[in-house]
Amino acid sequence: MSVGVGDRAPDFTLPGTGDREYSLSDFAGKPLVLVFYPGDDTPVCTKQLNAYNDGLDQFDDLDAQIVGISAQSVESKEAFSGKHGFEFPLLADTGKEVAGAYGTLGPIGFPRRSIFIIDADGTIRYVHKAMAGLTYRPVSELIEELEKLR
Repeated sequence: MSVGVGDRAPDFTLPGTGDREYSLSDFAGKPLVLVFYPGDDTPVCTKQLNAYNDGLDQFDDLDAQIVGISAQSVESKEAFSGKHGFEFPLLADTGKEVAGAYGTLGPIGFPRRSIFIIDADGTIRYVHKAMAGLTYRPVSELIEELEKLR
């Protein structure tokens, strides 16, 4: 299954950092940048999430929330987030159900680095799925896409 621009964002509830569960509905009423990344504390993922954390003021200016999702455990997320001081939640999709619902799994079930921007009403407005996970979308591109929602 795969979703695209104009589709309703698939609902989810996952455990995450801060010792709580997060659902898509928690972010209703504001834009959401959903970041699917392959793994905690890996070189490109660390660089990507640090870039988004460093650009958090720009996302805040547009009332947008960032959420990271990968298949590692909540304990792994807490350690990764604590080590780098991420100021946005990281969610544990250990069964890869949410990754599957968003169509971010590769042919052998390995998660692809992917970004979804979901508007305040829950409609997907931007999608980028990387074929190779060696690069990521820059903050400037995501901000440009979020500005289109104003």
